[in-house]
Amino acid sequence: MRIVDLKIQDVAFGGKGVGREQGKAVFVPYTIEHETVSAEIVREKKQFAEAELIDVKESSPHRVTPPCPYFGSCGGCAYQHIDYEHQLAIKWRQVRDVLQRIGKLKDIPMRPIIPSPEQYGYRNRITVHAQDGVIGFFRRDSHRLIDVERCPIARDEVNRALAELRAQPHVCDGHYTLRASSRPRVFSQTNDAVTNALRDLIVDFVPPNQELLIDAYCGAGFFAKALLDKFERVIGIDWDRFAIAAAKENATSKETYVAGDVDIELPNASKSDGFPAVDSDTRRLGSRRSLTLIVDPPATGLTANTRKTIVDFAPSTLIYVSCNPATLARDLKELREKFTINSVTPLDMFPQTAEIEVVTQLQPSRMD
Repeated sequence: MRIVDLKIQDVAFGGKGVGREQGKAVFVPYTIEHETVSAEIVREKKQFAEAELIDVKESSPHRVTPPCPYFGSCGGCAYQHIDYEHQLAIKWRQVRDVLQRIGKLKDIPMRPIIPSPEQYGYRNRITVHAQDGVIGFFRRDSHRLIDVERCPIARDEVNRALAELRAQPHVCDGHYTLRASSRPRVFSQTNDAVTNALRDLIVDFVPPNQELLIDAYCGAGFFAKALLDKFERVIGIDWDRFAIAAAKENATSKETYVAGDVDIELPNASKSDGFPAVDSDTRRLGSRRSLTLIVDPPATGLTANTRKTIVDFAPSTLIYVSCNPATLARDLKELREKFTINSVTPLDMFPQTAEIEVVTQLQPSRMD
C-alpha cells in the first residue's frame, strides 16, 4: 500500500476526516479539518479510498490528548482527539450537511446543538463481550476483542460492574450488559442528562389543551407520560411487548399502549376496534386540530407505509426523533411535500462518539 500526504478538508458523518488525492476523496480516521497528515491507503475504490493515519504534520488547535488508553484501537469512540466544543461544531455541521445533501433541503431552520453536561462518565450502561478469557469491546473495523479494564465514557457504577465481571474466576463466552441501576430491561437512552433535555424540548414543542397524542415507537412511554397533562388521550405503540408492559404498569385511564408493528398499528389508530379509547370518527382523529404525533424510529428510519400514514393523518404537530441523520434526511425529503419544518435540533447524546441525536418539529404546510 502507498503513503500519501493529505490536507484534511472536512470531517464526514461517521467521524473520519476527508482529504483528496488526485481528486479522489480519502477518508482518514482520527483527523481534524485543516490538518496536514501522512496516511497509508489501505482500501481503494473507484470513487474513494480509505487510509490509516501515520503522522500529523500540521495539527489542529482543536486536537487534544485522548484520556482513554484504548482510543484508536477500540471501535466505540471516534472523537476523543478533538476538544469538546469542536466536537459539537462538527456534529451540528454534519446534521446540516446530510439534510442538504440527502434530503435536498434548503434554508434548514437549525437550532444550536444541545451539549452533554458530562463529556465522560455519562453512559448508564455498556455491553461488553467475552471470548477465550478476553473481556471488552470489538476492535475498530474488526470482530476481534480488545481487553478493557475500564471505559472512560461509562459511569462509575458501570465500571464497578465491569471490574466485578472481570474478577470472576471463569467468565463464559458471550455478551454482558452492565448497568448503573436496576431499571426495567427495556430500551432507554444511555445518557440520562441529555435524555431529560430531549424530553423537556419535546414538552416545550407541544401546546397545552390538546386532544390526542400518538407516540409511535414509544418504548416504556417516556415521552407520552411526560406529556399527559397536555392531552385528553394518549396512545403509545411499540413492538417491544416488555416495554409496553412497563408502560401499562402505572398507566392512567387516558393512556392506551399497544404492542405491535408501527407499520400496522399506526393506521389502526383511526379505527375504534383497534384502539378502544379512540373515537370512531376517523376524520376527527385525523384532524389537524386534534392530533400530535411523535415518531422515534430505529436507525433505519420510517418505512414507506409509515410515511404515507403520516401524510394521510396530517397531524397538527409532528415530532421526529432520529438517531440517524441520513435516514432522517431521506424521510424528510418525502414528508416536506406536505409538511413544513419548524426546527431541527441536534443533541449530543453520545460525546466522544460519532453518533448524533436529532429532533425535528414539523407542521402541515398551508394549502392555498
